[in-house]
Amino acid sequence: MTERFSEDEAVAAVARLTRVQLISFVQAEMILPLQTDSGPMYRQIDLVRMELLCELSEQFELGSDALGVVISLIDQLYGVRAELQTVLDAVGQEPSDVRQRILEVVRLARTDP
Repeated sequence: MTERFSEDEAVAAVARLTRVQLISFVQAEMILPLQTDSGPMYRQIDLVRMELLCELSEQFELGSDALGVVISLIDQLYGVRAELQTVLDAVGQEPSDVRQRILEVVRLARTDP
């Protein structure tokens, strides 16, 4: 079973997080809690994201708008990474000669200006 955290538990678990920040992150849709009968609940991945948001906010002094842009770019990067892994897995299942042809095309593309 996936562990879930209440708002109070999330604020207690993330050392730098304040309730005001958490509410702000949720209102800006940078954190999307699960909506349950007992109120919003947060997953472990949400807590990690809260840590990242707090760190970006503090270390780089990012305001809400800039923080939203940065976290959106990070999300996009992770999405592209997952898609690339899917392509690599598919290529890895191809016969050796196909993999070699793909590798050669990639090498040529990397050296083309």
